Amino acid sequence: MSNVSLDDIEAARRTILGHVLETPALPSPRLSVITGAEICIKYENLQPTGSFKERGALNKLASLTEAEKKRGVVAMSAGNHAQAVAYHATRLGIASTIVMPEPTPFVKIAATEAHGARVVLHGETVAEAEARALKFAADDGLVLVHPYDDPKIIAGQGTIGLEFLEEDPALDTLVVPVGGGGLISGIAIAAKAMKPEIEIIGVEAALFPSIWNALHGASRPCEGTTIAEGIAVKNVGKLTLPIVKELVSDVVLAEEVWLERAVNTFLTLQKTMAEGAGAAGLAAVLADPERFRGRRVGIVLSGGNIDPRMAASIMVRELERDDRVVGYRISIQDRPGTLGTIATLFGTLGANILEVHHRRLFLDMPARGARIDVIVETRDRAHAESIERALAENGYAVQRIDTGAGGFEPV
Repeated sequence: MSNVSLDDIEAARRTILGHVLETPALPSPRLSVITGAEICIKYENLQPTGSFKERGALNKLASLTEAEKKRGVVAMSAGNHAQAVAYHATRLGIASTIVMPEPTPFVKIAATEAHGARVVLHGETVAEAEARALKFAADDGLVLVHPYDDPKIIAGQGTIGLEFLEEDPALDTLVVPVGGGGLISGIAIAAKAMKPEIEIIGVEAALFPSIWNALHGASRPCEGTTIAEGIAVKNVGKLTLPIVKELVSDVVLAEEVWLERAVNTFLTLQKTMAEGAGAAGLAAVLADPERFRGRRVGIVLSGGNIDPRMAASIMVRELERDDRVVGYRISIQDRPGTLGTIATLFGTLGANILEVHHRRLFLDMPARGARIDVIVETRDRAHAESIERALAENGYAVQRIDTGAGGFEPV
């Protein structure tokens, strides 16, 4: 199966002890009510660099010889592995070069540089960044610290499995984000050794189904823009794939809408920060609650390094999906006082006006007519519908509009 054993993972635990946080695994009553499962969350976003990657990175760096440490290391990453390698390499006095894809969120680039690494931006994907990292290794003699396809990395990530089952031995299912497979491989080896009957389920971003393709003999494209850039991996790990095939029950695909909803759910219900990749486990449970109903489910929140602007955008989009931010297009007669009357009506109905666009120059309107696009905050979907009815009952021609794209298009 693998050249990584439970003994290797226990050794990794001893290596990283005192330098990497043993993160809490806490029950979530609110998520349990929503999903119908008993949910327990492992908060790897609380690590100093914001993700689980510290475990494997430190285990690998600590294994280097003195000669290798003097040569320096190179890694490729969309962000979290980069920060972990940079942080611990600097702490250990090892020079590090990190190759990151050009679309990597600036917050991750800046954090990696702040930890002392030299950052090189190259390519659009981790696969393209890997090619440049391999060239650095060949040309400059740097030691490659692979993000997932390395026994030391896999063993380090496996320490999460040890901790999770020690903290909550009653878990019968673990749901784990999957990119290259290092995290789920390590966790699966540890968890299955401790509790053979436990089920391990992996979650990939639907736009990057690399391991799903390998498991199903499929060729779905691995491309597109995903908020889960941390698991947007095209290349399947040579070491990790056999482990996944043997120990993982299933790998499911999370669509972007569910990744967004999971990020928002962590923010609003759990009051904790999750990046798209870090929220993939919860996304799978939210998307298919019947699969997990009645089970005791451990979800690995693998990272929290999300761009603040992305987090804000996701929260607003979720308000729009829940009809708590709603747009109305109202056709009116263009005469003094009408806008004020409508604004007063919205206030009476308990809606908070966020934005108003008053438009006169439409050829499909009468010359003395106008159109008002109003975006408001509402309490919920029922409140939004009652506002629409009230506008119609007051004699206004009203139409719901989509505010998400900024184009104010009819729904």
